[in-house]
Amino acid sequence: MTPAQSDRQVAVTAGDHCLVGRFAAMASPCEVLLETSDQGMALRLAQQVAAEAWRIEDKFSRYAADNVVHAINTADGEPIELDVETAQLIDFAATLYDLSDRSFDITSGVLRSVWRFDGSDNIPSTAAVDRVMTRVGWERARWVARTLQLEPGMEIDLGGIGKEYAVDRCANLLREHCDVGCLVNFGGDLAAVRPPRSRPAGWRVGIEALDPGKPLAERTLSLKLGGLATSGDARRFLLKDGLRYSHILDPRTGWPVPDAPRSVTVAADSCTQAGMLSTLAMLKGARAETFLDEQGVQYWCNRDSATAPETP
Repeated sequence: MTPAQSDRQVAVTAGDHCLVGRFAAMASPCEVLLETSDQGMALRLAQQVAAEAWRIEDKFSRYAADNVVHAINTADGEPIELDVETAQLIDFAATLYDLSDRSFDITSGVLRSVWRFDGSDNIPSTAAVDRVMTRVGWERARWVARTLQLEPGMEIDLGGIGKEYAVDRCANLLREHCDVGCLVNFGGDLAAVRPPRSRPAGWRVGIEALDPGKPLAERTLSLKLGGLATSGDARRFLLKDGLRYSHILDPRTGWPVPDAPRSVTVAADSCTQAGMLSTLAMLKGARAETFLDEQGVQYWCNRDSATAPETP
């Protein structure tokens, strides 16, 4: 949820051979690691990064009542002309829709009205899912020359690409305004802008553990440049009769992707690319590893429990 302006603060503290700017955005703890001892510079850069992250959050959050996403979702079938930045994100989402054989779909967010991934065993009925599915399907949208028209009742949700986009935007900002080693970390989605001089091998970053009880130190790697992103159900799932229902839903069926990994982490040239590949891999289900092997990227794929059965 978009935090109130009064709650938006940036703090700088000492880290391991660096200063760390911290703030909250996009329902995530956010960090900017800067290899410097200059507190003033670190605070100034962290504030610039935070301002850009908050700008993107305010503009594209589905929770806001006065932004472009709200205008699209309340248009009631009327066409909406979009600004260049929003149009570029919609174009990217449309490309992902085609690349994923329709399994990545920004209109599928309405499925959250029947799927509540809170760790309980409250699985929705087939009838309830089917009713919502009448409002899902990017192929029903009309997208021409920066003008988007949805059928009445349909919505878009850019949450599947927004945070990675924000990470890369903030990484570019740092690339333009400083020349020290720096890394952007928004809730585990990362972009290394420059490696630290004190550690030529790169920044030490952790791959999110599958379960809260497992130590984060179990999986770490060195990241010199580029992005890292994770998709998975470590915190959002349903559990019924020993089967774990991931929050990764197939918009073609309205049900969790069968045989999907518990989590997928991908390293790529940018955070956006890493996020795209990790999400597409989750949507591939049993073929996640095969898909990632075909992409020629470094990845970590975790499978350690029974997952949801095929669609009812």
